[in-house]
Order: sequence, then C-alpha cells, then structure tokens
Amino acid sequence: MDVVVRNNRRGHREFAVQAEHLKLPELGLRLKAQDIHNNYLFKDNIPEYPRPEFWVSQLRHDTDEYGLFGIAVESDGGFCARDREEGPEDPEEGPEGLDLLWWSLSLGAEEMASAEQRLLQTRYPDRTEEQAREQKSFLQRFATSPAFLDTSRLGSYRFTFPLEELLKRYREQLCVGHEPILRVYETVLYKQEVMYSVLVHSHYNNDLFEKYPLLQDNDDGVCAYRDGQIIWRPEAMCQTHSLKLVPKPYQNQDVAHLIPDPQKHQFYVWDNIAVAFHMDGSQMLTFDRYNLRHHLRFCEPGTPQFSPDCEFTTYEEAKDMVDCYWPYYPTPLY
Repeated sequence: MDVVVRNNRRGHREFAVQAEHLKLPELGLRLKAQDIHNNYLFKDNIPEYPRPEFWVSQLRHDTDEYGLFGIAVESDGGFCARDREEGPEDPEEGPEGLDLLWWSLSLGAEEMASAEQRLLQTRYPDRTEEQAREQKSFLQRFATSPAFLDTSRLGSYRFTFPLEELLKRYREQLCVGHEPILRVYETVLYKQEVMYSVLVHSHYNNDLFEKYPLLQDNDDGVCAYRDGQIIWRPEAMCQTHSLKLVPKPYQNQDVAHLIPDPQKHQFYVWDNIAVAFHMDGSQMLTFDRYNLRHHLRFCEPGTPQFSPDCEFTTYEEAKDMVDCYWPYYPTPLY
C-alpha cells in the first residue's frame, strides 16, 4: 500500500498506510519511496532501548465536559461514534469516512512489571534466581511517551473498561450474538507520533472491510490479539531518549544508564495502539449508568494536546459536574 497524505478532522496532517501495521524501518522506507520526510523518524543515532511485549486487557476512552454530557445525559449511558459529514460510509476516506468510536490501551504497574519479566526471561533464559533478585527494575524509566502517562490529551474525564467487557457488549448489542471481528486497520504517522489502529466491526459489514487483514495471534507483529488481550510490542517507548539500555551479559541483567549530556538526548517518534469500534450510524454502546460511573475517573492534562479545542477542568469542577450526573455515588473521582 502507498502512503496516503491527508488532513484529519482536527486539521492535522497525517501520513497513513491502510491495512498494515508497519514497523518503523519499513514505514521509513515507504515514506522515502514517496519522497516524504520526517525529522523525528529518520534518525540512526537513537540509543539502545528496550523492546518489551505488553499484554493489555483494558481500554480507555478520554473525553472533555461536552463529551461527558453526551455520554451521561444525551445518550443516557451510551458511547456513540463522533460526528461526521452526512453520506454513505467510505473506508477509502480513512477514519473520516466511517462511524467510529475510539479507545486506546490502558497500561498500569502490573502490565509494566510483567512485561519487564518477560523481556528479561527472553534475553537471559539461563539467569539464576539470585541474578533475578538482584536485577533492578528499569523498564518504567524508559516508558516516558504519552502512551504510558497517566495524563490525558483529550479531556479531563477517563472511562476505563476491560476489553472483554467491551467486546461482550458490542457482541450483544451490535452483533446479535455473533463474535466481533478484529482487523488490522492502519499505520498513521503524525509529526512525532505513530498510531497503529485496530478495527472492530460486526459480521454485517464484512464486505465493507474485507480488504483489511484479520488481527490474529502472532509472534513478531507490532500488535496481536490473544485470549481477550491486545498484545503490543512498541516500536518506540520514550519520545525523548535520555537513557541507554546497557546489557550485562555476564550477570544476565540489563541496566538503564542516564546519558549525562542533555545535548545528546534524542527526540524520536513514539507509538501507540488505538482501537476503533465501528458503530454503523447512530448505534450506541450502552452501559448501566452506575456501572459507567464506576469506571470513570479524573485526569490531569497531558501534552501534546490533540487540539486547541480540547478543554480541561480542575478536579473540583469535574467533581461538581460528575456529582450532578451521578448524585449520591460513593466512590471518589480518582
């Protein structure tokens, strides 16, 4: 597939390859073949960094106060696709031509710790119990891109649900009991971000999306689907590379060394996974209102924000608004 150059609904230029999840070297070759340059991707002096594998079982959906009003009040506990121009859906137009509900991966300390252990076991299968005990944790220090931060770039309100629950509700409400279908959707390069997207749709729309490969289990792709989990093998974790991964093979250990000279810190691309649920027009993914509130929390603003139109509130303002929509709910908003 060729790289498609387009502007998204927020006015940002993006470079997309449909129906593939391209690793960074291959993405770079595709861009160069079309004489497209990127100051962050085309670098060969990036310090060594970890290549872990995350097993992710939860997704998150961030929104602002207007989105929260739509979910809690207008939809009475339902998520729907963002507005688009009227007319029939057209996958060739990219996400702007489809009715999609977007979620991203939610990673916590447990996923980080288990990914570190898998990485070390793969790199040093013969390490002793003593060497394992002496190994200092290092992976979290590299996880500095927005994909790993607890902040939000879209708004102050975050809904987090297990992937299996989302797929179950999608199956019951939009697929009439049939299993949802997961496909490899796109690789999209922004200024410094690479987004790998996964498409979820019902069997009714197989013809619409047949050109996109099924997302299946695999051992070396950027993304896979296995036993109700998204397997993510990030291509670039750091955004700003101020550390270097240093192996100690005689000790069967890895350590993170700080690069002392800030002038030698490298600014590189970072990647993430997005999951797009196809909603087929006015369809909604609905939840019991108090179940919805149970999965809602407040987020501080992160950078870079998706758009100047994204609005954030203070915790006190967010609490007042949420208490208005869910009165007498006992759980704090954090």
